[in-house]
Amino acid sequence: MRLEYDSLGSLTIPNNALYGIHSLRAKLNFVESGEKINKYLLKAIFIVKKASANVNNKIGLIPYEKYRFIAEAIEMLIEEVKSDIENNTEKIYEKIIVDPYQGGAGTSLNMNANEVIANLALINAGRKPGDYNYIHPIDDVNLSQSTNDVIPSAFKIAAIETLRNLWTAFQTLQRELQKKEKEFANIIKLGRTQYQDAAPIFLGQEFGAYSQAIARDRWRLYNAEERLRALNIGGTAVGNSINADTRYVLAIANELKNLTGLPLAKAEDLIDATQNLDSITETHGLIKTGAVTVIKICNDLRFLSSGPGGGIGEIILPSRQAGSSIMPGKINPVILENTIQIAELVKSHDAAISNLISQGHLELNAFFPMIAHLYLKSSCLLKDAILNLANNCIKDIQANKINCERHLLNSSAFALIFINEFGYDKTAEYVKKANDENLTFIDYLKKYNLIDQNKLKSLIKKELGVEIE
Repeated sequence: MRLEYDSLGSLTIPNNALYGIHSLRAKLNFVESGEKINKYLLKAIFIVKKASANVNNKIGLIPYEKYRFIAEAIEMLIEEVKSDIENNTEKIYEKIIVDPYQGGAGTSLNMNANEVIANLALINAGRKPGDYNYIHPIDDVNLSQSTNDVIPSAFKIAAIETLRNLWTAFQTLQRELQKKEKEFANIIKLGRTQYQDAAPIFLGQEFGAYSQAIARDRWRLYNAEERLRALNIGGTAVGNSINADTRYVLAIANELKNLTGLPLAKAEDLIDATQNLDSITETHGLIKTGAVTVIKICNDLRFLSSGPGGGIGEIILPSRQAGSSIMPGKINPVILENTIQIAELVKSHDAAISNLISQGHLELNAFFPMIAHLYLKSSCLLKDAILNLANNCIKDIQANKINCERHLLNSSAFALIFINEFGYDKTAEYVKKANDENLTFIDYLKKYNLIDQNKLKSLIKKELGVEIE
């Protein structure tokens, strides 16, 4: 064990641990949620640290002797997080030990990153972890920075990446819905409003409307990125760049732009960008909007597939698992149910994020850790849910053409195309009488010879494109 000190005293740290006293205090101070810091945020934090080290070295604030070990350590950590993201592994959490739900506006996370970088750099230099006289977590790794500009700037980089992933997921879902639009283009069915029989519609038209709604969500998310490109990096504690070299302030955002390949820029007003998080409220609101659209579509599909024998049964969902421990052969719409629950979680995140952002006080929002965590959790979870919905449900939906036509013929939906023939009031009278006699509207017209049979067929063929017997 090694002994480390801070202004509060000392703690013992395992000799080979890359975290230090600040990280350990945070781990001991806060409730353990069982959740982990988002990997995209960790990657972005290390990229911010790399950009800062690069600029500090270029302007002569960090000598190359230290810089090369710090830069090497950061690059190793970036590659480790990338590998964890690609392979769904969690090696980085042996080093990043703080909980995502923490007090202090993110200081615990920033210090955990600083300590890990410093100690890994020390190992690269042939020294022992904790030898901070040579490379210090704050004096060297955190030079020219504050938690208050590092964490928000890293968050925006992570948010842009996860938004792009979410945008791609919406694109996949739209594509699958468009395929069903074409596949079901000629299947006529009963339209419904307020769960009641309405005008006839083609099943393909319903799926086409879904694809259009998803297309709008894609467009909103595409445009949302613009709101996140302005960074407060270089503003340090309160946005006035105190303790940061002017050369650093002018160069750091461009360095991040070059490292990430993203169209990033220094915010015009660093104090405003540190104080106010309205861009986060706005863009998460667009994620929530997408979640609302998805819930609506999923509930429609549950309704259309209900039964199948005792319900609507106009579409057939792919069977993914047994639905009951007591009812043999029962299949539930589990992919739709899973998607709805995740989308509802996103909606609840939006309420929490909005409330926390409204509680930012003066120069800083102390609740940024939860804001960032819930935002990225929404983006990543919804992306996974949408891809699962597209690939494991929408792609394999089948139409039950027989049920579609049967429900249409058994309803009074045909009545509206006869308004010009009979007038609205007389048509409504015929509908009521048909219902009273437990007849379909068409059978009622035939029974009482209210219209010539050929004209009847011709009208239906003209308006709906289908033929009846």
